[in-house]
Amino acid sequence: MTTAPAPRAIDFWFDPICPWAWTASRWLDDVAAAREVTVAWRLMSLAHLNSGPGLSEGMADFVERAWGPVRVLTAARLEHGRSVVKPLYDAMGTRLHEQGREDDDDVIREALAEVGLPETLAKAASSDEHDDALRAEHHEAMARVGTDAGSPIIAVGDVGFFGPVVSPAPTGPDALRLLDGLLLMASVDGFYELKRGRTRGPHVGDAAERT
Repeated sequence: MTTAPAPRAIDFWFDPICPWAWTASRWLDDVAAAREVTVAWRLMSLAHLNSGPGLSEGMADFVERAWGPVRVLTAARLEHGRSVVKPLYDAMGTRLHEQGREDDDDVIREALAEVGLPETLAKAASSDEHDDALRAEHHEAMARVGTDAGSPIIAVGDVGFFGPVVSPAPTGPDALRLLDGLLLMASVDGFYELKRGRTRGPHVGDAAERT
């Protein structure tokens, strides 16, 4: 019987506005609590990924909104270290995804206050000051998985995949089975993709299937 290799570290790139990334991050929390897994929480940007000419009005509105939270997280990382990324993401994500909040300015200010970070970081939401650093981290993800991917991206060593796209987030034994499957796929040279059509939206608490 083939046994999945034990992971030492997992890299996980996310955009905080993405509900699928939020669901996958809850799965990783469950995995990390049960296994000796270290997760590096890294940032990517759907705004950067989707920016360009010819956007529909709906996509242009999405891109404009998507810049704020990820810019604030980037500023927090640069000014206070990577250790603040996960708690700030949790605070933002609970409001954006679990509670279905759309008042992003208030969400950002409340999340900063919850984790003890200065409110002045909220100014980063409308500033491109740290966009080069954000793009650099974003392109680290693309280097692992290729350009045909969105949020989230997960990597084991040098092998990266788009996803997991899962709803709801598996817990307990199911969470560990998904991890073992990911590790097995990552260990097979030349494996690239499995996919099926989605039959449900992202299940994220009270805000389930709103997107």
